[in-house]
Amino acid sequence: MNARLAAEDAAQLIIDEELIRRFNKSGPRYTSYPSADRFQASFGALDYHQALKRRAALLEAGQAAPLSLYVHIPFCASLCYYCACNKVITKNKGQGGEYIRYLQRELQLASQHMPAGQSLRQLHFGGGTPTFLNNAELTQLMDILRAGFVFEDGAELGIEIDPRTVSHNSMAQLAALGFNRTSFGVQDFDAAVQQAVHRIQPYAMVQEAMQAARENGFSSINVDLIYGLPKQNLGSFDATISQVLELMPDRIALYNYAHLPQRFKPQRRILEADLPSAEERLQIFLLSLRRLTEAGYVYIGLDHFARPDDSLSQALRDHRLHRNFQGYTTSAECDLLALGASSIGLIGDAYVQAQRELPQYYAMLDAGVLPVEKGFHFSRDEKLRRTVIQHIMCARPLDFAAFGQAWQIDFSAYFAPELARLQSYQDMDLIQLDAQGLRITARGRMFVRAVAMEFDAFLHQATQATYSRLI
Repeated sequence: MNARLAAEDAAQLIIDEELIRRFNKSGPRYTSYPSADRFQASFGALDYHQALKRRAALLEAGQAAPLSLYVHIPFCASLCYYCACNKVITKNKGQGGEYIRYLQRELQLASQHMPAGQSLRQLHFGGGTPTFLNNAELTQLMDILRAGFVFEDGAELGIEIDPRTVSHNSMAQLAALGFNRTSFGVQDFDAAVQQAVHRIQPYAMVQEAMQAARENGFSSINVDLIYGLPKQNLGSFDATISQVLELMPDRIALYNYAHLPQRFKPQRRILEADLPSAEERLQIFLLSLRRLTEAGYVYIGLDHFARPDDSLSQALRDHRLHRNFQGYTTSAECDLLALGASSIGLIGDAYVQAQRELPQYYAMLDAGVLPVEKGFHFSRDEKLRRTVIQHIMCARPLDFAAFGQAWQIDFSAYFAPELARLQSYQDMDLIQLDAQGLRITARGRMFVRAVAMEFDAFLHQATQATYSRLI
């Protein structure tokens, strides 16, 4: 790694254990604002039609945002006990072909309300397990998408991969289909932990899959880790971090396991007595944070790290970082067309979420109706707050005058209550706040969610959601 860049970025983060303990509370992750628990069931297919038509009009006028596409593949061949994703556990490989037919139908219905041949800047396959689909099915799906869109030169095509489901040949096939970014679900290399969560994948298996990705030209490789899993301890996770550093991924996501067996049935198979204590979980997190930054990885925000020469690190330095449903990204905000059960999209000023359950998803498409379960059409105030929260979550400075001019408001007057509440954050040296603007400090980088929450107008309203811990 570039030592100068590593030193430059390491200086932008101060790890304060006392403050981490103080901010050990829950809150939204702000991959969207409002957060998905605020979406409304009254938002239906007709609202989605209108959002697509408004985008078509903006596109004709040359004013539409760039377009990205998310495709959700819900199937998994086996159950990981920690998982809270929307998935369908099945050994029946025939379900993949049927699901592709419904994805095509969903795209056809959406295409009735938008012009053909739109340029596509980003594509992401998530799950579930996208590589549950075989090579022929993945090829068929990509042919469908390429028939409907024009992929921009340099477009980012990402896919989430379960290392147990790929070989060197299948990685070559993914590259041939145009995928250039991937994320491997590792979670933990310790054998006892893997046994406890029902996900056995030895280090050598992951190493081979990552090597195949590199040999086939993937330009960015991410590794997902989870701390707080059963049977984990400080020593075992330290060993996992060492093995991950040997693999040298471009990016690392370090997630905090949320044990919510009352909401997620698979987690009921985890013995609570096997979970690390709250104190040990905190020490595992602090150890991981220190080890990754000492190894030269840049703390991007929340649970994301990247090598100093990675485009995410450059975007952080240049204040070009953005955040969306896939986490942190280098691309300026795109409209997001989402396909598949439970997928969430953003079209103009509307969020759209598809039916979560496959039977309902299929039934609506059989009836010729876009399978909308809920959504949200946000007001000017909500859009304004969304932009402020985006700046804070990405540690981008807020210039009150420039922001006020862009939105035709007096920022300090409009947000007077919020700015008053932020004084305590200034006292803790988490932000620099004056009449000109707001900036996240090196000490405050880890607490951006807490700062952003001060601008969230929904938090005083009841919700059934259980938010994750801020740290």
